[in-house]
Amino acid sequence: MAGRTDFLKEKKGGPDQGRMMVRGGNHVHGTIVVPGDKSISHRSVILGGIAEGTTRIEGFLQSDDCLNTLKAFQSLGVSVNRPEGSVLLLESPGFRGLKEPQDVLDFGNSGTAVRLMCGVLAGSSFFSVLTGDQSLRTRPMARVTDPLKRMGAHIDGPEMGKRLPLAIRGVGLSGINHFNSHKSAQVKSAILLAGLNATGPTIVEEPVATRDHTERMIPVFGGSIRRDGQTSTVQPSRLKGCNIRVPGDFSSAAFFIVLGLLTPGSNLRLEGVGLNPTRTALITVLNAMGARSIQVTPSTPDSVEGEPYGTLDIGFSELTGIDVPLEWIPNMIDEIPILAVAAAFARGTTRIRGAAELRVKESDRLRGISEALSAVGIRVKEFPDGLAIEGQGPKPRISGAVVQSLNDHRIAMSMAVLGTRLPAEEQIAILGTDYISTSFPGFTKLFSQVVS
Repeated sequence: MAGRTDFLKEKKGGPDQGRMMVRGGNHVHGTIVVPGDKSISHRSVILGGIAEGTTRIEGFLQSDDCLNTLKAFQSLGVSVNRPEGSVLLLESPGFRGLKEPQDVLDFGNSGTAVRLMCGVLAGSSFFSVLTGDQSLRTRPMARVTDPLKRMGAHIDGPEMGKRLPLAIRGVGLSGINHFNSHKSAQVKSAILLAGLNATGPTIVEEPVATRDHTERMIPVFGGSIRRDGQTSTVQPSRLKGCNIRVPGDFSSAAFFIVLGLLTPGSNLRLEGVGLNPTRTALITVLNAMGARSIQVTPSTPDSVEGEPYGTLDIGFSELTGIDVPLEWIPNMIDEIPILAVAAAFARGTTRIRGAAELRVKESDRLRGISEALSAVGIRVKEFPDGLAIEGQGPKPRISGAVVQSLNDHRIAMSMAVLGTRLPAEEQIAILGTDYISTSFPGFTKLFSQVVS
């Protein structure tokens, strides 16, 4: 492999699977296409799985998380064909034609999949059991199961349905009005999906707008949904199969955006990236920190199935620390680990608050990114709901280290970006990198393609 960056993966036993070693002192240039959006891939399979007829999905993300969603629908009686590359063909009998699974549905590490599927299966005509890996079994489920129970769902599990595994006895549901106090797109989507097969309208109101892929996609499948400000109302609907094109994942592109911003002399182009405004708050934050080298060019036509996308051109910028406004946090919750890396190279302190949700992601991400940054020499103060990162400017006094990703894909990829900015004689060893495949298969290949 050319250049000063080496990615060395070693399978080993124990809780930390895989190791990545990244050397510092690199250049960044080139053009890449990031894989399909994970959130949209999940929803394409879920909506295609409950829609009657054929659904063609182009650009499907073949990550572990999305493949587990696909396997679940195969267990429910949906036929899946892969005619080429990232294209999927789903043939479904429709929601009322789904069959009872013969085994437990295992969603691995994906909170999105299991929570959305709770909404689907709550209104089914059969019994199902949902579980996941050790990490997913610790994550809170009451935020979804409680409102579904208000709709009439029969759901049981540890702590009365607050944790996986969950046993769901499908029943007829009734629409409800729900205030999404968790500011969670997963909660909103689970309720809206349940509402497609409930009696009467189902209404979800939000204090701040969260990612809206579900609302954009339901009409594409012929469903009835109305949006008024931050309130979404779905009516019972019979969905029909259709064609879906999945744009590149902005959350995956985020690692390369920050990589380009932090590297002097960089010249990086990202093509076909999803630009849904409920997903791109990271660009807003980076611009507020002084980024002047992020050029966004919308594609023509400017959307596919209601999802805007385009090209990002990234160059180096010097950044300044800021207090991130609370209202920006919900639409960049997945990008906070890589924002923390950007903050480490800014001048002054960056404060991130209102992000307590990160405590219950694939790991405790606030603790994980705080410990990882501290290991290389960045001063970080940890709050119950956030971080304060003391940036040292574009040439910080940092050194190589061994860091734990906590088996969290976003922490692992964030620290890979940081590793490239170490002094040339230093390197970082990141443990637990096998989990990168849950969201970004092929990350090391693309990373090595643009780093030299």
